[in-house]
Amino acid sequence: PDNSISMAGKVEELRTRVDMKTHGVENTATTDYPGNYEGYDDSWSMKKFKKKFRVDVVRLTENDVEFDMIGIDASIANAFRRILLAEVPTMAIEKVFIYNNTSVIQDEVLAHRLGLIPIYADPDKFDFQSGSSKGEFGEKDTIVFTLNIKCTKNPRSARGSTDPDDLYLHSKVTTADLRWTPIGKQAEMFSPNQVRPVHDDILIAKLRPGQEISLKVHCVKGIGQDHAKFSPVCTASYRLLPEIVLTTPVLGDRAERLAKCFSPGVILVEEIDGMKQAKVVNPRLDTCSREVMRHEDLRDSVRLFRVRDHFIFSVESTGACPPEVLVSQAVLLLEKKCNDFLLEIDASEITEDEK
Repeated sequence: PDNSISMAGKVEELRTRVDMKTHGVENTATTDYPGNYEGYDDSWSMKKFKKKFRVDVVRLTENDVEFDMIGIDASIANAFRRILLAEVPTMAIEKVFIYNNTSVIQDEVLAHRLGLIPIYADPDKFDFQSGSSKGEFGEKDTIVFTLNIKCTKNPRSARGSTDPDDLYLHSKVTTADLRWTPIGKQAEMFSPNQVRPVHDDILIAKLRPGQEISLKVHCVKGIGQDHAKFSPVCTASYRLLPEIVLTTPVLGDRAERLAKCFSPGVILVEEIDGMKQAKVVNPRLDTCSREVMRHEDLRDSVRLFRVRDHFIFSVESTGACPPEVLVSQAVLLLEKKCNDFLLEIDASEITEDEK
């Protein structure tokens, strides 16, 4: 009986955990597919998936969200991450019409810097530019900004001052200097606060007296797959939930040393009957550095795992769209991909039958 229990535990560990060893990571491949383990029904069913799948929002702020996605395969988690990076649309500067640029920044570099400025505008209110209308623009697919600025000397600067901000006027060109120019009925559809650069303090260029910049830009709808400037996220990443198992009690000074091997808050040293004892309280905070493996008297008291189907997602928005909106749009896009795939399968089956 003990052997059967031990074997069942080993199989469960192989199916659900990634084992972190001193010099490597073992059991990284998914193995819980039908027929691989005797006595386990690993066939996929919607009923089992609904029972196991869960999404827990851990933290939500104005620009980032952290949530747990539990009960899915790594392929689905990675597809979700890639959609966030490359397929959720945003608005970004696509064309720059430079009328005058006497700054030290070349036209090409200036255009590139402008293109990477995140634009706050609801992409759902705009259309993608079609291939036939790439040379044209209208209120439904384009946002226009203008920038006209000239640096002059400040007649009221302090005597003997060497600070450029005091000596010159408009010496720093920032996104606050971009002016939205509504076209068509856009002024009725949007308020000035609904169409703007995300931040008004992004430095575009520096000028000195006599230098000026005069230009116009067109913003269009696009996806990160076409250009990184359209990507709506600064970062979209996931990691597996760490799991730390103490195989033997760790007492006294060893408990203090064990706590220092992990990130703060992972191991709690509490006093029980006058003896210090280590206790795992929050493995989520661990960075999985495996520092404990360097200590010969501690390494055999700990086993380090990662839970295979528990993904901790971190999504940071550029500010163009709220993070919760990005996540919901990514879910809809993933659903659309699945539906399109099913339609392709049905179409291929019909073609085969006709043959």
